[in-house]
Formats: sequence, structure tokens, C-alpha cells
Amino acid sequence: MKKIPISYLRHPTHLLSLGFGSGLSPKAPGTFGSLAALPLWYLLQYLPPSSYILAVVAAFVLGIYLCGETARALGVHDHGGIVWDEFVGLWIALFLLPQGWYWVVAGFALFRLFDIWKPWPIRVLDAKVHGGLGIMVDDVLAGFYAFVVLQLAFLLL
Repeated sequence: MKKIPISYLRHPTHLLSLGFGSGLSPKAPGTFGSLAALPLWYLLQYLPPSSYILAVVAAFVLGIYLCGETARALGVHDHGGIVWDEFVGLWIALFLLPQGWYWVVAGFALFRLFDIWKPWPIRVLDAKVHGGLGIMVDDVLAGFYAFVVLQLAFLLL
């Protein structure tokens, strides 16, 4: 994987797409990006559901631009250091999360599982959709899968 110069963090677009530097981790940048998304989620969770959805949709649309620009600058589609998609995916997974730290841990783990495993149609979309949208779409679906599993678990428990 191409090493990202730390100077990229001086540019606001790259600063965000690289998850405030969390994507520069030499190992497991997606996991570190997801961890970096948690403090912002902590603030988001206090919004009314409609405002939360609007914030996540805005972050998704912004992410198409951010991730696409950083990928172009790096010359690498979906470089592992681009983690804004992990931010948005995790926020989707943790939407309407029941109270309790164990739900946060479960949501985090499920999101990472689906993001790494890429079950159908995530793997297909990841291969076929390019640019910023392609970078964002697989994590959005992974977040949605994790959200559904969490909500079903809550209903069943």
C-alpha cells in the first residue's frame, strides 16, 4: 500500500477523508478509522432521529467528494488510509442503538465484520462502482447490515 505523506493532513479535504489522521495507521487503518468515528457518534446520538439521518446523509454526500479527491491525489482507488467511509458506515450501524456499552461494542464489531467480509452485494458493488461513490457505498451497506442485525438482536432479546 502506498504510504501517505503526513503533509496530506494540512489539506482539509484529506484531513477529513483520512479520518483526522487515523487512516495513517500502518496496521488496520479501517479499524482505527472506525475507532476515531466513535467520539463524533457520541455527539450525534443525542440528535433527534431525523437530524441524525440528515447529518449522516450529509456526511455520505460529503464523503463521495472527500474520498474521491483523496483517491485521485494518491493515484490509488480506495486506499486503506481513506477512512471517512468507515466513519459514515459506523454511524449507520450505531443509529438508534439501545443503551449500554455492550451494544456499542457489538455494533462496532458487526460493522467491522461486514466491512471486511463484504457479503453480497457489497463485494459486487465494491468491485463495480468507482470513484468517491465506490469508496463510500461498501461501507454504507456494511453499516446498514450491522444496523439490521443489531436491531433484530435488540427485538429478540
